[in-house]
Amino acid sequence: MSSTPPSTVTRIRAAQQIRTFLSAWARDPMGVAAVLPSGRQLSQKMLKPLALLPGSDPAQLRVIELGAGTGAFTRALVDHGLRHANLLVVERDAALHGLLRQRFPELQVIRADACALRTAAQASGYLADGPADAVISGLGLLSMPRATQRSILGEAFSVLRPGGCFVQFTYGHASPVSRALREELGLHVRRSGLAWRNAPPASVFVYQRAFTAVHTCGRADETE
Repeated sequence: MSSTPPSTVTRIRAAQQIRTFLSAWARDPMGVAAVLPSGRQLSQKMLKPLALLPGSDPAQLRVIELGAGTGAFTRALVDHGLRHANLLVVERDAALHGLLRQRFPELQVIRADACALRTAAQASGYLADGPADAVISGLGLLSMPRATQRSILGEAFSVLRPGGCFVQFTYGHASPVSRALREELGLHVRRSGLAWRNAPPASVFVYQRAFTAVHTCGRADETE
């Protein structure tokens, strides 16, 4: 009896993931940052800021991922060496949430809105072991109203330890969070890298509370 070659199975699964992702984008284009699932280069650029955090041993880092999509960043975080119990994966879309549960049965994947992150993280039990060191965001922050951005960032920093960081990618070279909102929230930003091989190319920005940004990551890049 013939069986499907592993390479064919991989292609079929990749095609299914892309279809699920595009369906989610069609349902909520303003809530999904990417126009295609993120590539390997962007995934690595998103993880690079973690190495600058104090005590950045991957096995000890605690990370919350927002808007996980098909799991490109999730896979990179697991491959980076994060302990499964230290990673909380958050996805609002029902179909993508189901896909993530199938791909990563060993992880805690919850369906929740980033605007209610603290409540969701507490309900999941994740915060019982302490705050997160970083929040990795695949959300479409640039296309969101300022009030929604404010809510998401406020929730993210409410679950971060002092000195923690919020990592966000966007298409183009400008911060997706305006200078005015950064000043309102007391945030510094720096551009961490450019994934030029991504389709389309994407910039990675790191946000921290003003005091901790200066002391842990050096001078902030205030480029609009």
